Amino acid sequence: MKNAKIGMIVLALQVLWPCLLHAQNVQQKKIEEEVLKQDGIYHSKGADVPAGYVIGRTLPAYVNALPSEFEQDLANLGASGRWLDIGAGEAQAILDYYDPSEQEKTQDAKKIQSVAISIEDRRTPRWHQTAARLETNQIRYLYGKSLRDYKMEELGKFQIITDLLGGFSYTKDLYKFIEKVLSLLQVNGSFYSILQDVHSENGANQPFYTGAPFLTEIWNPDGSKMQICTWLKSISCVQVRCEFKSEWKPPVEIYRVQKICENVTVPPLTPVHFTAGTPPERRFQSSTSASAPSTRTSTTP
Repeated sequence: MKNAKIGMIVLALQVLWPCLLHAQNVQQKKIEEEVLKQDGIYHSKGADVPAGYVIGRTLPAYVNALPSEFEQDLANLGASGRWLDIGAGEAQAILDYYDPSEQEKTQDAKKIQSVAISIEDRRTPRWHQTAARLETNQIRYLYGKSLRDYKMEELGKFQIITDLLGGFSYTKDLYKFIEKVLSLLQVNGSFYSILQDVHSENGANQPFYTGAPFLTEIWNPDGSKMQICTWLKSISCVQVRCEFKSEWKPPVEIYRVQKICENVTVPPLTPVHFTAGTPPERRFQSSTSASAPSTRTSTTP
């Protein structure tokens, strides 16, 4: 009887396995097709840039959108400070920081190094004028590839990393993106970002668009949904603060992720759905039901 049951299980697997592989292949093909559409958005120019794909956000827009600690952290950077802006577009925020009309900055603060990353080269005459006025490589603009494709020696480490509706909102692989960001942060440095239309930390909100899912979702192995904030807080060696802004349309959740030690471990996520947009609709599958670590160890940088 036991052998008969084993035989039935093996037979069932032999029948189902090709179907599962086919479903996975179809799913992956759909994701690849949507990624190609998304690439078209990244490289759009002029009148072809779709509504919602903003490439010229200013520094006041960053201060208004990101957690309140961002403005003070930026002000506290000294001469050796470094700031990375992901999905910078025209890099208006960085250019605003170095604007000579802002006399309140100290001389040391004006010497921080800033790096802007964008898929497409969207530098304006203002960028070239500012770069010519500052010290060599004080500001750098990198383009042509995704964050994951840059090596550590190309970028270095940073005290502040920002992403205002950049890679954090657009990447098809959230796990690898966050893993890369945290590898680029110095201990006690902070990553500041934002997501539109997600399930808030307290779980009280519904998707903004009727009949549609949240723009970014994480599913547990049992089919239940995990909040983005819960997943971020399950990363080791970080302290996370999440704040939901329900008055925004669509509403947003903003994040400060501070790295407090080097032994960072990010719980893996598998991309299972991606639909191009500004930003895209994404779904990720967790291999475990994440929970925030009960203990964290801080180290001196």
